[in-house]
Amino acid sequence: MIRIAVVDDVTANRVLIREKLLRSNKFSLTLTAVDGVDFLDQMKQLETTAYPDIVLMDLEMPNMDGIATIATGSSLYPSVKFVVLTIFDEEDKIFHAIKAGSYGYLLKDESSESITESLMQIHDAGIGPVSPGIAFKILQLLQQKTEAKKGTRDTLQNYFDLTEREMEIVQLLAKAFSYREIGVQLNISVNTAKKHVIRIYEKLHVNTRAQALKLMYDRKLL
Repeated sequence: MIRIAVVDDVTANRVLIREKLLRSNKFSLTLTAVDGVDFLDQMKQLETTAYPDIVLMDLEMPNMDGIATIATGSSLYPSVKFVVLTIFDEEDKIFHAIKAGSYGYLLKDESSESITESLMQIHDAGIGPVSPGIAFKILQLLQQKTEAKKGTRDTLQNYFDLTEREMEIVQLLAKAFSYREIGVQLNISVNTAKKHVIRIYEKLHVNTRAQALKLMYDRKLL
């Protein structure tokens, strides 16, 4: 049985996706979440053996959207495969999803059979599923990779809404600076430095320096 998680802020979409999946006896629904924050909070409560094999991720959601959730989730849970399931087929969304760590990109209007087949492929053969209508656009993106690479760092930074000051502090955290040393370096108080670090952890949805730095390295922000 393939364990699936569904992340979508619209109740009707979650119900429809669930119905499409449960038409096959090959899937079980591990969890459903209304946005990225909800998903990551629920993941923290699961035992490792109960992690979903595949997460179907919507893109446009409040609090934490699909791109930021994939970027964080794929770093924290490398065994989980994230697949976009959305109504959007714009090139910029495809590019950002792939850069964030998405394993595939499917459109919601596909048939139950098509979605089921795609998820079976990703589980059994490790083939990242892509809707036929998306494949040509991905090819175009690859052909334009030099241009697309420009501004990637800024784009990824914006996934997490990190300010320039917060990026400075991340750089210092990577150098193993303490709160006091960060304060001296940036001419701020120890308490202010600590507040900045706590805020960074909140934005990255992590709890420790090690998790924060791993995420930043994985996303090539360091």
